[in-house]
Amino acid sequence: MGQSFKRKVFYIPGYDPIHPRRYRELYRREAAAQAAISGYDIHLSAKTGPGGYGWFVDSEIDGRSTRAEFEVMLWSDLVRASMNSGILATYWQMVRTAYIYIMSGALWRLMQLRKGPVIAALYPVVMLIGQAAVAVALAYAAGAALSLWHPGLFWLGLVVIPWVLMGFRRYDNRFFAYYLMHDYAYSAAARGANPSELEARLAQFATRVVAALRSDVDEVLLVGHSSGAHLAISLLADIERSGAHQTGGPALSFLSLGQVVPMVSFLPNAHRLRRDLRHMSGQRQMTWVDVTAPGDGCTFALCDPVAVTGVAPPDQKWPLVLSAAFSQTLSAEKWRALKRRFFRLHFQYICAFDRPADYDYFQITAGPLTLGARYKDRAPSPGKVTRAVSKYRQTCP
Repeated sequence: MGQSFKRKVFYIPGYDPIHPRRYRELYRREAAAQAAISGYDIHLSAKTGPGGYGWFVDSEIDGRSTRAEFEVMLWSDLVRASMNSGILATYWQMVRTAYIYIMSGALWRLMQLRKGPVIAALYPVVMLIGQAAVAVALAYAAGAALSLWHPGLFWLGLVVIPWVLMGFRRYDNRFFAYYLMHDYAYSAAARGANPSELEARLAQFATRVVAALRSDVDEVLLVGHSSGAHLAISLLADIERSGAHQTGGPALSFLSLGQVVPMVSFLPNAHRLRRDLRHMSGQRQMTWVDVTAPGDGCTFALCDPVAVTGVAPPDQKWPLVLSAAFSQTLSAEKWRALKRRFFRLHFQYICAFDRPADYDYFQITAGPLTLGARYKDRAPSPGKVTRAVSKYRQTCP
């Protein structure tokens, strides 16, 4: 048996207010399921001491042992703070966000790529308008009932409206209207530019990644899921431009999963993200693999985020665009059970596949091969979209 392979994994979640233990327990459950299907051993253990929230993973795959240290890069506190808006403020966010996407032309351009994520973006708008309509209808009915006793009481029915809207918000864990509205509003608030508090958090993340690059691990792997993908792009671009990633150190790899990069990069003020996309696409010292799936209606499946934004350089090398092909890598029974569960499907990339192909999240994060070695000479998946669609392609203000 050869020497144990060592890896540091940084996981950047999407817009999620929940404590990261959810990701640890998800990894524990799904890793065990995938190991049973694919025939390897994998075990989690607690992480103690200084550093961010995380865990250790030890595996035995293809006769080689691997030890991976996971760290979740937390920005859930920023997410929770952005979700503190009241009901009226959320409706104002809805109007403002819709105005930005429509008047900038971004919404129409996004629809030319994939309709699924655009429908997902419109969902909270439709739901919030629907909830307001229900509240008004119930207020009218209450006023009509009260007017049977006295015509002047009709307007008292208006008191029903805030109670109905508060009820809808209380059960938003079923509707996800407020949650999704806050998500899209956060990205659109500055028309694609990062809020100052998010930029400060990215600088903190970069310090931890640079420290890992100076350690004795074999690979430093960043995993960006959903909106965490575009944060990882900017984070890595900052590190590469700083010169902190040097030849001879650990391999630096980036795995983007279920990315929604165009939702931000197509906005007028996303100069930083467009500049970072262009920079990262031409790197030769790192590997970037982008995994999406047409079955995931919340992602821009098979869309090269660099090319569709219109900032691809002539010597573009990354990302390698691959499909997780849910309809093929999940059994017919499991696919039927999941294909209507849109939010669950958006997390399938970090879950077990009962008919796995060459994408295995647990072998990538806890196996004995670097991301570059695993996908060396791998061709992009058929159907890759590279047509430049974005109206805004400037990389400087």
